[in-house]
Amino acid sequence: MLLDYPTEDELWQSFATALAAVRSGGGVSSDNGLDLRTVDALWEIADAYPNIPEELIAAAHVAFAGQLDGSNAAAREAAINRAFEQE
Repeated sequence: MLLDYPTEDELWQSFATALAAVRSGGGVSSDNGLDLRTVDALWEIADAYPNIPEELIAAAHVAFAGQLDGSNAAAREAAINRAFEQE
């Protein structure tokens, strides 16, 4: 369990480690500080192993960039707000 929010450097290290793992046939650790969108993109790579299209690698980088710039969190919050508005 994470006791504090990871730094950007720690997130980069986690992403690089997870990306290397899935590119070599491994999985994604659950205690890594990465958000759901990034983890889902990494699992798509793991599912495609050993024939990983470059588009999946690029999508993982885009997802991770969204974590760093906050756009993933903003999209998730907006989706949650829309769900509550529909009730």
